[in-house]
Amino acid sequence: MTEHTPLHIAHLIWHFSTGGLENGVVNLINHLPETDYVHSIITLTGHDTDFVKRITANNVNFYCLHKKPGHDWGTFSRLNSLLKQLQPDVLHSRNLATLELQAVGWWRGIPLRLHGEHGWDVNDVGGSNRKNRLIRRIFQRFAQRFICLSAESEHYLNQIIGIKKRRISRICNGVDTGLFANALAADIALDKAADGNKPLLFVSVGRLAPVKNHTLLLDAFALLLQQQPQYCNRARLVIVGDGPCRQNLELQCQQLQLSDLVSFTGQRDDIAQIMQATDVFVLPSLAEGISNTLLEAMAAGTPVIATNVGGNPDLLPEPLKQTNLVASGNPSQLANAMLRYLQQPQALEADAQLVKNHCHQHFSIDTMVNRYRELYELTRMQP
Repeated sequence: MTEHTPLHIAHLIWHFSTGGLENGVVNLINHLPETDYVHSIITLTGHDTDFVKRITANNVNFYCLHKKPGHDWGTFSRLNSLLKQLQPDVLHSRNLATLELQAVGWWRGIPLRLHGEHGWDVNDVGGSNRKNRLIRRIFQRFAQRFICLSAESEHYLNQIIGIKKRRISRICNGVDTGLFANALAADIALDKAADGNKPLLFVSVGRLAPVKNHTLLLDAFALLLQQQPQYCNRARLVIVGDGPCRQNLELQCQQLQLSDLVSFTGQRDDIAQIMQATDVFVLPSLAEGISNTLLEAMAAGTPVIATNVGGNPDLLPEPLKQTNLVASGNPSQLANAMLRYLQQPQALEADAQLVKNHCHQHFSIDTMVNRYRELYELTRMQP
């Protein structure tokens, strides 16, 4: 391959729709030079037509393997035929559901085979599931390099799965800092407090799925207002996103008598604008790789509170780790972290500048793209 021939990257993904992993793929493709790369996004189960519109590059094609429920061995055959047709230079799979298919990439002799680990499923928090560990140990041999997002994931791949450190690269997600820093605030309709002032707005953005642990957030918010009823008119909670848990979360809201103080917006496409309207961003997850929404909030200059799981400790600036990292099963800790901003309004401005500077310095999208580009360019070095 010559230096000026575009590299063909095949991205292998379970389903291409709203999510942190998928948003990272969008950012990567949009920021890699179109003259140097072409992309094939291969999904096991399809893609969301609206989400695809986020890709602005003109060098992308989509393919679906139409995997059937359960063990569909025909998926291997269909991928083999597709890779024979496409002949990509790089096969980049992501998360456990696609790792087994790296065997097809090995069979087809694809020059560079990369696999990314982006987070945990709610049924495999911390990678503790024995079956999943066995799958990773068996099929890791078919990928040449592994990409992890956090120190936790790197330790897991090296110490638990047994992958040599030289085969592991840690690449943190990046965020378009300019987009989130310069966005105009969204108009989130909220009732004013009894004194006419705007209430302090706590916001969480994410898929309403069990692993995102919104039940903890609602329990903590209820506990805060039970213990500090004077803030009932000074605090509001907005939950942005949709998913299978929405009905149960709305029912929980009613049971906790929070319906007048909590809003569910559903899926939104104006996240940058929402972050600018947010006073404090809260991420209550049971497990995370590297959270895009946490980075987006910091890029916007929004103070953040997060559970002490996955890559979250890797993201927060050091001064906030004592106050704003909380246990994923402790509503009292989360309530106290939220209460700090109600009791100390001056902390909002100071922490906003702290997280903004920290994000812009360490987690720009350019840094992420350059790290991936270094890996992809290994293909050109092969004979």
